Amino acid sequence: MTEVLDRLAGRVAIVGSGLAGLMTALTLAPQPVVLITRAGLGIETSSAWAQGGIAASLGADDNADLHLADTLTAGDGLCDTETAAAILKDAPAAIDALEGFGVRFDRSQDGTLKLGLEAAHCRRRIVHVEGDGSGGAIVRALIRAVRATPSIAVLEGVEVRRLLTTDGRVTGLLCAGRDSAAILSTSRVVLATGGLGGLYDATTNPAGNYGQGIMLAARAGAELADMEFVQFHPTALSSARHPLALISEAVRGEGAVLVNERGERFLADIPGAELAPRDVVARAIGAEIARGGRVFLDARGALGSGFTERFPTIAGFCREAGVDPERQPIPVRPAVHYHMGGVATDLDGRSTVERLWVVGEAAATGLHGANRLASNSLLEAVVMAMRAARDIGGTSAAVAVPVSARGLPVSANLSAVRPVVSRHLGLLRNGGAMLDAITTLLPLVEPNGASADPALVGLAIAVFALLRQESRGAHARTDFPAKLGLAERRKMTLDAILEAARTMASQYPAPRLLAKTA
Repeated sequence: MTEVLDRLAGRVAIVGSGLAGLMTALTLAPQPVVLITRAGLGIETSSAWAQGGIAASLGADDNADLHLADTLTAGDGLCDTETAAAILKDAPAAIDALEGFGVRFDRSQDGTLKLGLEAAHCRRRIVHVEGDGSGGAIVRALIRAVRATPSIAVLEGVEVRRLLTTDGRVTGLLCAGRDSAAILSTSRVVLATGGLGGLYDATTNPAGNYGQGIMLAARAGAELADMEFVQFHPTALSSARHPLALISEAVRGEGAVLVNERGERFLADIPGAELAPRDVVARAIGAEIARGGRVFLDARGALGSGFTERFPTIAGFCREAGVDPERQPIPVRPAVHYHMGGVATDLDGRSTVERLWVVGEAAATGLHGANRLASNSLLEAVVMAMRAARDIGGTSAAVAVPVSARGLPVSANLSAVRPVVSRHLGLLRNGGAMLDAITTLLPLVEPNGASADPALVGLAIAVFALLRQESRGAHARTDFPAKLGLAERRKMTLDAILEAARTMASQYPAPRLLAKTA
């Protein structure tokens, strides 16, 4: 592998092959880049599993200001308004760019885009490809475009274990292949590694995605932001499948209702009902399940025999679980679906480490605030990939600096981390449980063993969450149920996170007792 990486030295390196990584590579063309992916192109990416589509204010009754208002409301006071406005304004250009790379959005007979409705949107503004198979269809189209672009070299089956830096600047990547390890010398890196749902037992994300980009950037000295905000999708299909299959919000957008085992519409009196913001719906469903009940999404009245035609992918998941959605209500439960936090970036995707850009779910731009508005994630991935590519296009490769690494970190193992994160950093949180998570995860981070990298990400969530002594958006604390009047986004480096964790652990020597009584 060393010989291969030597030939690719100096190219812009893009880590990750979901929507954000593919779009960054394509937008940079014809500038030579190398796209590095742990699996095959588009494999093990949340983008390829996305059902809901892309939010874009393209309707005759819609505009970017209305889209911004909905985004800010869902974000619960923590969105960066300037950033959000800029990203949402770029939505039409993002759709045009995707079509230019071969994506074919669903259109009506008159040629106009079909626009769907999802929770907390005041207008129909979700564009789809192949109905509820949007993510997969978009990723497949972009993969074809990448394969046809000579300037893009693809390294599949290669995992980046560390970013290498010299004097605070990126100088290379420490990579592990199937049989060997090697260093790629590069002065420009884009992380597009996706989210961290794999830290949780109940997730709709690829199980191996634990926040690798967050870990890589943090170990290189980058600031992290908004790490406490983990979004639970309200309606994952309740089954033995792992990861859980998603039942898109678009099903509720078409009129499906949520009922408990008694047939009661328990959300009927909540503003927005089934289309209230995700955090509201997820906690309401969680409360029903916590009392020993069950929750179902009933689409029989709204869609009936038309369910399979409208949502073929979801219908397949349901039938796999023994449920006929045309004739039976669908059992659902909340599951981790998206992370609003990540590596802090500006509007060009730049992190606080020189020559390190981060795009997609691994980044925290400030668009989503405390709670992501449905289908804004794919939009952000496309827009920020294009912005980062344009910014990178204005730079040149730095003079090569000799780089070395002390040794290849071992492959990550989530088995010791996942139970801790799932139990203590879930839909509802309290101080004692979060302290328990911190004191359990901190010893796993510091020896740099197989648990160290995922434990680092889990620890960051716990520290940020414990410091936020309020309930806001996706972060809900039973010991601090009220929302503070003024919200501030927190940004911290790994050193600051570790210092805070050690201080917290030293002040509370018996966190397990606190966790039981809090």
